[in-house]
Amino acid sequence: MNQTKEDVLASLNATIERGVQEAGGDTTPIKPDHRHVFHWPPHAVSHDYHITNDLWSETSEITVHGDTWPIQIATTDRGVFGRVEGLWNESRGETREEMLAELVSGCEPWYARRFAIQKALGRDEIYRGRTADLPSGDLVSLLYCPDRDVAHTAMIEIEKRASLGIYTEALLKILEDERHPHRRSAQWCVLDMFEDIAAFCRTPDEVKRAVTAIKNLLWDANDDYARTMYKGGVVLGGHISNNDAADALIELIGAPSKIGRRSAIHAVFHLVEWLPDRQADVLAKLEWATTQDAEPLLRAFAESQARDIASGATDHVIEPTFDEEKSAIRA
Repeated sequence: MNQTKEDVLASLNATIERGVQEAGGDTTPIKPDHRHVFHWPPHAVSHDYHITNDLWSETSEITVHGDTWPIQIATTDRGVFGRVEGLWNESRGETREEMLAELVSGCEPWYARRFAIQKALGRDEIYRGRTADLPSGDLVSLLYCPDRDVAHTAMIEIEKRASLGIYTEALLKILEDERHPHRRSAQWCVLDMFEDIAAFCRTPDEVKRAVTAIKNLLWDANDDYARTMYKGGVVLGGHISNNDAADALIELIGAPSKIGRRSAIHAVFHLVEWLPDRQADVLAKLEWATTQDAEPLLRAFAESQARDIASGATDHVIEPTFDEEKSAIRA
């Protein structure tokens, strides 16, 4: 299905509205889980026991979430083996019943992923196809999926289709989104794609809009879920690295958000590697932060960054962690 940039944007708008409705109108960002990489097919247990093709002599079927799958069975002196060829899934048990239970259980990760895609897309039925076969609007919608590996897979497919030139408006809107509860991981995905900014923002105006969107995202951020705000600074300082990005980062060192300030103080170290002619401006703002920032940790961080930049150091100290973030990690 060929889609236009208008189609992609319409799909995104519908996803945002649906997300807000499902949250009962609550637009507070939800902290996403870590990404858990989906590996499929699972390991074939029959290979461990050297079960040859001629031993798969029986056929039967199992039902999983209402779907009926034909299966093959091998009854051996090493146990009873079953496989669902349609899902490339196998199991082993001491009895037929044990094998069947394990086989059904082994299908659950595949179904969990399909249900996650279904929910993220607002569909009535489970999606059984490949992510690569989805239309572009659905791929953008999947960036909001709470299963971050689903979102990551969608991001890779969008990158493959970047030459279509239909994603820019939607990706910028994701950075500007202040409503969908699962926006942080979606914004991280966009920022990751914007490490190759030229693939998605092809005109000076589009790049300028991306810089503004990232700056606004960091300006009053109340969280760094999914390390999104950290990533925003990295993109501005280490990847876009133009004068607009420099101006944004320097201004962000004085932003209301201490999270945004931290990101900017980190990012300017890399910015001056690409724009050495902005070093004086950066050092002046860092010097200001060493006395004017309200956070002691950031005053010290700014002082350390200024010292490393001035000395031409090739590395810097790690950015500080705020007390509330340490509590969240321990929890």
